[in-house]
Amino acid sequence: MSESGKPLAGKTMIMSGGSRGIGLEIAKRAAADGGNITLIAKTDQPHPKLPGTIHSAAEELERAGGTVLKVVGDIRDDATVADAVERTVEAFGGIDIVVNNASAIDLSQTETLSMKMYDLMQDINCRGSFLLSKLAVPFLRASAAAARDPHILTLSPPLNLDPAWAGKFLGYTIAKYGMSLTTLGLAEELRPHGIAVNSLWPRTTIATAAIRNRPNGEQRITTSRTPDICADAAYLVLTTPSEKASGNFYLDDEVLAAHGITDLDRYRAVPGDAPLTLDLFL
Repeated sequence: MSESGKPLAGKTMIMSGGSRGIGLEIAKRAAADGGNITLIAKTDQPHPKLPGTIHSAAEELERAGGTVLKVVGDIRDDATVADAVERTVEAFGGIDIVVNNASAIDLSQTETLSMKMYDLMQDINCRGSFLLSKLAVPFLRASAAAARDPHILTLSPPLNLDPAWAGKFLGYTIAKYGMSLTTLGLAEELRPHGIAVNSLWPRTTIATAAIRNRPNGEQRITTSRTPDICADAAYLVLTTPSEKASGNFYLDDEVLAAHGITDLDRYRAVPGDAPLTLDLFL
């Protein structure tokens, strides 16, 4: 832990996405410690249905106490991601944390899912996670050698082979499980190097624009939790010594419970006692 008592102070996180939602809240926790954050995001101009841009996100992170490098670009583009990694190392001296947050979703069934959307989900979710992790590995090894507890954290679900999920939305399931397979494989591959690799998934639906914009979105919000629960869980994972936490598929509330946090009412998007909606793949 740093002398300031803030374990992520001076550490460098590179994140795909992060201009809104869960990713932004995770980045804000690192920023509050005085961390360095690189955001790779496409949203340069305001979106008509989605709040936030990479610029507004950077302003929030800087207000929280972080130092921010903005990379406007597409996680699907090899050159963009390579440039983001290079610029991060130039600006901050290395990389300690990778957060694979960017994700595309389409819950259409096979017959109605366009191949354009299938490719988009594959390229952002699975390939993007693989690419960013791959390019960061040399710098994560250096972080491990310097005893800085490097982590890769991917926002993807436990590998649940109940065929019901693939049967409901095969294209999306393939894309998200591809992210989880990246965690499974990299955790084993990078274990000898002292790099922790884990996935994190919410127990319940999370009140984000992605939920609000789905059918019956406002109703779904009332049975969801806020992104803060994922951010708090991610912070606990990312501040755990890397040799003690790798190869796990964490659920947010299980992480909190393991640290003695069991009263989760403050994470409800709407106060009350209505049953919460379980997230996909659980």
